[in-house]
Amino acid sequence: MKDLSYTSHVGKNLRDADLSGCDLRRAIFDGADLEGADLSGCDLRKASFKRANLMKAAFDGADMRGASFIKAKMNLSNFQGCRLDGADLRGIRGRYAIWRNANWWDAIMNDDLREVLTKKWPRE
Repeated sequence: MKDLSYTSHVGKNLRDADLSGCDLRRAIFDGADLEGADLSGCDLRKASFKRANLMKAAFDGADMRGASFIKAKMNLSNFQGCRLDGADLRGIRGRYAIWRNANWWDAIMNDDLREVLTKKWPRE
């Protein structure tokens, strides 16, 4: 597992980057372009992705506990099997993402997104 914990990638172009399985705890990706990036299996605890472009990104099986995704673009992304306890998803665009087997109900989010996810991805 590549260790990139506590590193800064603010505003960087990381489109289609393969970061799968990386340790990204507390890494900062604010405003970064990660469209199409592979972050599956990553440890993203307490990482920051504020206003980042995460469209079409893969987060399958990632540990996103306590991470901040405030106002991130997350449409068409894949969050299957993610741990989202305490993740801050306020203001994200993620209605058209895949949330299967992810505990999105334990995340912090706006009521309108919670309503959409409750209908589309009910708690099992």
